[in-house]
Amino acid sequence: MLSLRFSHRLLLLRFGAGLPAARHGSPRLCIPPGLPVRLQQGPAAKGAPGVWTMVDPSKLEENFVFPEYVPEPDRDVEPSVSAELQQRQAEEERQQQLRDERRQRRLEREQRNTRNTREKRQHPMVGSPDPTVPVSGVNCSGCGAELHCQDPLVPGYLPSEKYRSLEAQADEGGLARAVCQRCWLLVHHQRALRVRVDREQYRELVRAALRRPGPALVLYIMDVFDLPDSLLPDLPDLLGPKQLMLLGNKVDLLPGDSPGYLRRLRERLWDECARAGLQLVPTKAKGRPAEAGRTGPQCQVQDVLLISAKTGFGVEEMISAVQRSWRYRGDVYLVGSTNAGKSTLFNTLLQSDYCIAKGADAIDRATISPWPGTTLNLLKFPISSPTPYRLFERNRRLQQEAAKSEDDLSEQEQKHLKQMKKRGYLVGRVGRTFSTPQNAEPTYEFDADSLAFDMENEPQRITRDAPTKRVELIPEELKDAHWFYDTPGIVKENCVLNYLTEKEVKIVLPTRSIIPRTFILKPGTVLFLGALGRLDYLQGNTSAWFSVVASNLLPVHITTLEKADTIYQKHAGQTLLQVPMGGVERMAEFPPLVSQDITLEGNGKLEAVADIKLSSAGWVAVTSLSEDKLHLRGYTPQGTTLTIRQPPLLPYIVSVKGERIKKSVAYKTKRPPSLVDKLKSSNKK
Repeated sequence: MLSLRFSHRLLLLRFGAGLPAARHGSPRLCIPPGLPVRLQQGPAAKGAPGVWTMVDPSKLEENFVFPEYVPEPDRDVEPSVSAELQQRQAEEERQQQLRDERRQRRLEREQRNTRNTREKRQHPMVGSPDPTVPVSGVNCSGCGAELHCQDPLVPGYLPSEKYRSLEAQADEGGLARAVCQRCWLLVHHQRALRVRVDREQYRELVRAALRRPGPALVLYIMDVFDLPDSLLPDLPDLLGPKQLMLLGNKVDLLPGDSPGYLRRLRERLWDECARAGLQLVPTKAKGRPAEAGRTGPQCQVQDVLLISAKTGFGVEEMISAVQRSWRYRGDVYLVGSTNAGKSTLFNTLLQSDYCIAKGADAIDRATISPWPGTTLNLLKFPISSPTPYRLFERNRRLQQEAAKSEDDLSEQEQKHLKQMKKRGYLVGRVGRTFSTPQNAEPTYEFDADSLAFDMENEPQRITRDAPTKRVELIPEELKDAHWFYDTPGIVKENCVLNYLTEKEVKIVLPTRSIIPRTFILKPGTVLFLGALGRLDYLQGNTSAWFSVVASNLLPVHITTLEKADTIYQKHAGQTLLQVPMGGVERMAEFPPLVSQDITLEGNGKLEAVADIKLSSAGWVAVTSLSEDKLHLRGYTPQGTTLTIRQPPLLPYIVSVKGERIKKSVAYKTKRPPSLVDKLKSSNKK
C-alpha cells in the first residue's frame, strides 16, 4: 500500500499543470489502475491524525475532487499559474453575476405578470362618464338595467360618447335596442365588470315583480348539479301564495348511472320541494314531509319537470305542460338563483311557440354568461295565447317531428344535433309552428291571431334565421297581452363562486357533459379538487371508491396525508391545482380552507354511501363495499358550505368508469352515449 501525504501547494505544483480542471475549479488527480493508494484529505497539521480514504484499484480511473480547496495566490507559485487562477476566478464571478441578473429579471417578470393578471380582473373602462346627463328611462336589452352614462360602477352604464351618439340616432332605434358596456364585454370579450348590486336588492326586485296585481305563475328554475343549494331556503316567503312549477335544469350535464336515473332525479326534486316547506299538489303530497309551523296561503307546486335550456331537452314538453295547466290566465315569471340558466331558457322560449310569432324578431335576446348575476332587471316577451287552433297546429308539428329519424333531418339540423351531443348527454329539438313572413313587403298581411279559429285558411310556416328589416310590435298587438318575465338571479349565500374571478368561474362551472373521474383510495390518502376543496380519507378498514363529479377542466390531484399541507402551500394558485390562479398574491386574498369531520357508514354494496358536495365546485361520491365506518375530513374555503348529501344524487356513479390504470389509483374515464329526446304530443293527458 502506497501512502501519500501532501499539502495544497505540493498538489498544485506536481499535478496541477497539464490536467483538466475539475468541477468547482478544483484540480483533479488521476491514479493509474492497479495501484493501491491511500490519500489524506485536507492539509495535515503537526500532530493531527488526518482523514484517510481508500481507493478501489479495480476501477479504471478515479477522479478525486476537493470541494473545500480554494487556491490562493502565493509568492512561490509561478506567475503564469497565478494569472490563470485569477482569470478563472474572475470568470466564475462574472458567470455568477450573470446568473444573479437573470434570476432578478425573472422575478421582476413574474411580479409584473402577477400584477397584470390582477389588473385584468377589472376590465378598463372605455370612454368617460358624464354625471350631468340624466338617465334615459330605457332598459338595456341584454340585462334589463336602465341605460345611463353617469357612473361606470352602476348597472346599465354606457360611455358618454356612445350614449350621446345613440341618443342622436333616435329615428333608427337609438337606445331602444342598445346594450350596456357590461353586456357588450360579457358577450364579445368574455370580460366581467363588478357592479354594486347586493343580495337584498336582487330579492326586493323579485318581490316587487311578484306583488303585481293579478294571477301569476312562477317557473322556478334550479340547477340539478348544485342541488340542494340552488333551492333557496326562504323560497316560500319570497314567492308568497303563487302557483309554482319547478324546472330542474342542466340535466344534460349529468351522466346516466342507471336506466331509470331521470325518474329518480324527478322524485328527488319533489322531495326537496317538501323539505323546503313548499306545498305540494294533493297527488304528490302523500307520504312526503312538510315543514311544520307554516300557516296561511302558500306557494303550491303544480309539477316538476327536467329540462336542459341549452340543448333543448324537455323544453317542448315544458311548454305543453304550461299551456295545458296555466293556459292564458296571467303573467309568468322565471325565478331562480344565479347561474341556474334563466337567461338561456328565456332565449330558448323566445324562439319557441311560447312567444308570439313576431316576438322573436322584435325582442332582443338576453345576455347569457357564466358570470353570476348577469341579468339585473326584468326582461320580458309577450306570451302566445294557446287557442285551439294553435294547439292543433303545434300538436301536428310535434307528431311530424317525432316521427322523423336523425337521418331525415336537414343538414343544418343534423349539424346542430351533432354539436349538442358533444356538449350534453340529453338533447332535444325546439321549433316554432308559426313564423313571420320573410318578405319585407308582402302582398298580403298575415296575422296568426285573427286566423286562430279559422281551420280552412292555414297560415304558411316559414323558417328563417333573422328578419331582413327590423320588426316592431305595435300597441294593438300588445293590447291585453300577458308577459313572460325573466327576473334577476338571486345571489346564493356561502357559494364559492362569489370568491372567484370570471376566468376561474369558467373553469369551475361545467358547460359540457361531465365525465366522472373515479379513484380507489386507501386510508391516509388525500384528494384535491383544484385548490377549492380537499377530502382526506383518515380511517377505514378497506379501500373505497371516490367518484368526482365536477367540471372536466377542474384538476384532481391525489397525494398522501403527510404531503398534503406542503402541496397546498406550494401549488395553490399555481398550475398544478389551477384554481384559484394568480400565484401568491391571489392566494393572499383568497379565504383559507376550513375543515369539517365526516363519518359515513358503508352499505356493503356497489352503491354510493353519500355525496360530499364541496360548495358549487362539484361533489365526490363515496362508495365502499365494507359495512364499517369511514372517517373523512373535508375542506372548503372559509365562508362556503360543505354539504353531505344523503341519499346521493347518482348512487351508481361508480359503475360509470373504465379500466383501472396500471400502477395508479385512477380509472380510465369514459363518456356515456348521448340521447336525443323525441318530441312529445301536447295532447298527453
